[in-house]
Amino acid sequence: MAQAEPLIRNISDTALPAVYRARETQRQDALFRDPFACRLAAKRGDQIAYSIPFRNRNTWAWVTRTYMYDQFIAEQCQQRVDMVVNLAPGLDTRPYRMALPAGLRWIEVDLPGILSYKEEILASEKPACALERVRLDLSDATARRELFAQLGRRAAKSLILTEGLIIDFSADQVRALAENLAAPPAFQRWIVDLVSPGLLRLLQKNMDPSLRQTARR
Repeated sequence: MAQAEPLIRNISDTALPAVYRARETQRQDALFRDPFACRLAAKRGDQIAYSIPFRNRNTWAWVTRTYMYDQFIAEQCQQRVDMVVNLAPGLDTRPYRMALPAGLRWIEVDLPGILSYKEEILASEKPACALERVRLDLSDATARRELFAQLGRRAAKSLILTEGLIIDFSADQVRALAENLAAPPAFQRWIVDLVSPGLLRLLQKNMDPSLRQTARR
């Protein structure tokens, strides 16, 4: 008898609850609209979201984070940021759904699998700005530093995004990432979400075991 495929196969699958953005989009009083989220989340996204015990109590957190990031990004674009570097964006669709300057360069850096999946789903869609995707494991510090140096030479004023990334890093890894981001003079702003130690322990306690094991890889 064949063994059933695990719900969470790898760290990229943890991005699939774009279902929360899809649900917000369906509300009449939605804080934002993401017409691509439903396609990206697909059936697996619904399954993963449903497997989280506290899914309904914490929907507001996912929605609020998305809304606040949108506001911060729009504000920085008004201040003439010429490049956005989104680290581990997962299934983020901001280059497609936000009103961004056409001359803005948007760089997505993530694992090959998740970027290829998103490219396939959004192949017929046109981003609002110049979009590039870089396939890279951000835990590879050497490759990461080289990429940051290259991107830093291509921009005058860059905005860095990490949304839900550093929760998967140790304190030493976060420190090293911050040092790497501080090196290029063009990297002037960093939008990051923080989780208190107490909340992190609560999330880990309530997290599905397969998701918790995957997040440690």
